[in-house]
Amino acid sequence: MSEREDVLTLVDEEGNEHLFTVIDLLKLQDKEYAILLPLEQEDEGSTGDEAIIFRVVEDDQGQALMAVEDEEEWEQVAEAWEKRTNEMEGNSESGTDIED
Repeated sequence: MSEREDVLTLVDEEGNEHLFTVIDLLKLQDKEYAILLPLEQEDEGSTGDEAIIFRVVEDDQGQALMAVEDEEEWEQVAEAWEKRTNEMEGNSESGTDIED
């Protein structure tokens, strides 16, 4: 797994800005995905280690992030990233949960 230190600001539907750290980029079936970790946890019940998956796509302005809405695609990416993380860390269980 490549170590990433990139910080992105994403704007939600309500215009609120959220900061994320890019923790990994993953290629799967000729598509690229960004695994992001929120810098700020909004709800107090959150464990602070829930990664989010976005597909990296090309648009008129260059690269953009698109939410992965297809459940099967999301599961494939989550599984591939968890496997990759486990192999790199030598663990049988991942310490980071992925949410969509």
